[in-house]
Amino acid sequence: MKLSLASAAVAAMAVASPAAAQMDHGAMSGMEQPAQPAPKPKPAPKPAASTDPMPGMDMSPATPNPPEPAPDHDMSSMPGMEMGQPGAPASADPHAGHDMSGMTGMPGMEPPDNEIGTTPAPAPPTDHAADGIFGADQMATSRTMLRHENGGMPAYSVTFNLAEYRVQKGGDAYRWDAEAWFGGDIERLVVKTEGEGAVRGGIDSAEVQALYSRAIDPWFNLQAGVRHDFKPGPARTYATIGIEGIAPNWFKVGGALFLSDKGDLLGRIGGYYDQRIAQRLILQPRVELNFSAQDVPANGIGSGFSDAELGLRLRYEIKREFAPYIGVSWERKFGDSAHFARAAGDRVQSTSLVIGIRTWF
Repeated sequence: MKLSLASAAVAAMAVASPAAAQMDHGAMSGMEQPAQPAPKPKPAPKPAASTDPMPGMDMSPATPNPPEPAPDHDMSSMPGMEMGQPGAPASADPHAGHDMSGMTGMPGMEPPDNEIGTTPAPAPPTDHAADGIFGADQMATSRTMLRHENGGMPAYSVTFNLAEYRVQKGGDAYRWDAEAWFGGDIERLVVKTEGEGAVRGGIDSAEVQALYSRAIDPWFNLQAGVRHDFKPGPARTYATIGIEGIAPNWFKVGGALFLSDKGDLLGRIGGYYDQRIAQRLILQPRVELNFSAQDVPANGIGSGFSDAELGLRLRYEIKREFAPYIGVSWERKFGDSAHFARAAGDRVQSTSLVIGIRTWF
């Protein structure tokens, strides 16, 4: 009986050994299994199981007759396991088809110098497509009308820069400084007037200028015309040439030369600046300087630097077109002009508190 049981065990192990050889997964990576005790009776030699860790992944050099991969363990279809397959195409460039030549700031991608904006722009076209439909003559008239209605039309403006009452020692006074113009952006007719007088003594001086003004650039205008001074002083008429405009930082500046019918040559420069403190509150410093090439005793003007006026005015714009102001003004005569003033019994220097209105329409 004992011999019969031993013979049956040997026969069962002999039958199970080929099946175990076919299902041997211990050689697969990550599939380690605990060591099994060797069978006591050693069966007859069988074909050894493949020692290749990954069947189907033949990475050995190609041979004339390479062995076929085992069909039971072919993992070539698994993602990321395409290495070593004969006939497989090369990996595609992930940037293939992406034109990156226009990208700047990347080494090796810079275009040549003549493509970075240094190439001059092409000339603007001189033909008009509408000319082929409506005719060149009719379209020329239409374009002229378009320019006229969009900036070429005449306009006008009247501005009283100063219209003020002066409280000062020796008697109150008044002063005005106004300008009007009519025309377009390039050419204008300009009329200027200024003067002053005593409340109880009448007008001390008054002048009017009629000027042709032409823009010489976007900021400055060249002006030429005539100036006439009225009585009570001797009447004089002057040929006038000057320039005015807006300097950098929005300083309004101007200067002019006056040649009288008596040969007297006078000069004047001045300017002001609007310092906006708030949306409607504006502080304006102002200066005016006068010069003369020779003495003009009849008008109380001495040669050289004759007189100056400095002012500081604070205005509040109730409307943009209407702004009352208050301020202070200082005037002084110099050189021979001061000698003529003393001889006539006039003051050489005065300081005034001014109250006035700046308006335009």
